[in-house]
Amino acid sequence: MTRYLLTRLGQALVIVILVTLITFVILHLLPGGAARAILGKEATLEQIAAFNHEMGYDRPLWQQYAMYLQRLVQGDLGYSFQLNQSVAEAIWQRLPKTMLLSLASTFLAVVVAVPLGVVQAVRRNRWPDYTINGLSLLAYATPIFFMGLMMIILFSQVWPVLPPEAPQGFTLAEVLADPAGLVLPTLTLTILTVAVYSRYVRSSMVDNLNENYVRTARSKGLSEGRVIVGHTLRNGLFPVITLLGMYLPALFSGALVVERLFNYPGMGLLFWQAALKRDYPILLGVTLLISVATVLGALVADVLYAAVDPRVRLKAGRS
Repeated sequence: MTRYLLTRLGQALVIVILVTLITFVILHLLPGGAARAILGKEATLEQIAAFNHEMGYDRPLWQQYAMYLQRLVQGDLGYSFQLNQSVAEAIWQRLPKTMLLSLASTFLAVVVAVPLGVVQAVRRNRWPDYTINGLSLLAYATPIFFMGLMMIILFSQVWPVLPPEAPQGFTLAEVLADPAGLVLPTLTLTILTVAVYSRYVRSSMVDNLNENYVRTARSKGLSEGRVIVGHTLRNGLFPVITLLGMYLPALFSGALVVERLFNYPGMGLLFWQAALKRDYPILLGVTLLISVATVLGALVADVLYAAVDPRVRLKAGRS
């Protein structure tokens, strides 16, 4: 297990370094250079020269990259002149709100999708399977912005029981003070996630129900519920583990469309506003954070796989 973890950590470290290199190159490919992109078109040549000297952009590229890595290690992601605050501070203010929204929707999706997938597998090719599968395909094919609009019209206009706008607060405590405002954006994300998770669970459960160990368990006289829950479900959850690991970037990036639609002050809305204002430090900082989160998500999925299934560790050891 230790060798497996060290191998995966080494691979993750290499990918993270490549990500920092790519973001460094993107920074220098901005129109007019990094100084012009950050200071704006109105900046004079003297201001650009002073900015380049202060940030070290007039030094050789290898020195600039070394300084860039040093700032990243210190948690310095740059400075946003549009927001008049550091990128790290802007992200830190919005990250807890996005994590709240993403974790709530993911938890609800897993709680709902796993039983639905099990029911589909056990009752496959029957009316419960056809009904759930049809609803899942409909939810998956529906654009998320259209889903959100339908939720607003249904629960805020036709049946006015929920506010159409998410809680507006500077801190997480202020957001939690209005839980009703979190319902619609959370449900919008949950419906789409359930449609994805339930199909993966169904497919995996169907494959495992045809395995020899399931027939052996039934031949020993075990109840159908014990066979399904105690034996088949554990192996059937492997796709969910992968999806949960790869969903980690969503905790940082936020559901951009949902946050914009419900005006939720999270990471997604921050990225949207930065794109409109051409706030390149924010865009690059969020992109770097999402990229690192993607690598960490894949690493978490690999570790969970190895913890659940020892065969993964054995294969990695042979390779």
